[in-house]
Amino acid sequence: MKIVVLDRDGVINHDSDDYIKSAEEFIPIKGSIPAIARLCEAGFKVVIATNQSGLAREHFDEDQLSEIHHLMCSMVERAGGVIDGIFYCPHHPNEDCSCRKPGTGLLEQIENEFACKLQGCYFVGDSLKDIQAARAFDCNPILVRTGKGFITEQALGESNGLPVPTYDDLASAVTAILGSLNDV
Repeated sequence: MKIVVLDRDGVINHDSDDYIKSAEEFIPIKGSIPAIARLCEAGFKVVIATNQSGLAREHFDEDQLSEIHHLMCSMVERAGGVIDGIFYCPHHPNEDCSCRKPGTGLLEQIENEFACKLQGCYFVGDSLKDIQAARAFDCNPILVRTGKGFITEQALGESNGLPVPTYDDLASAVTAILGSLNDV
């Protein structure tokens, strides 16, 4: 089973320091919705792993989050794809839960839900927490420069850590993922 894990805010849709609190505030990044459809057409299952501490902070509730996710899934379906699962951490950063990235609890949930192993799969994110979670779970991290990605790229460059493949946006990352299949 081929799976790609995507962060949501800053990868699929424009992020906000004030949180994405409603379906009206969910604005896809150009090319991200068709990129997800392209992954599906290539036989990938697409799952979302996202921190949503706005729930614990009471910026929005479960119903509003459900509406956001319904809108996102509808957009992807209209483009010819499907999001196979959405896994989110509802906790405040101070709660010390295992599901909040960089923890790997969301990735464990995905494995349990789909009876699969994520080791070696692609994990596309825009933050250091995404990269850390991917590495901790032996996934292949990919950084996009949208959202917090440009700042994350600068921080990674300064740390002289392991290089992370970096692309301008999800559309170009998906092109690279699909191109790597042709190289095999």
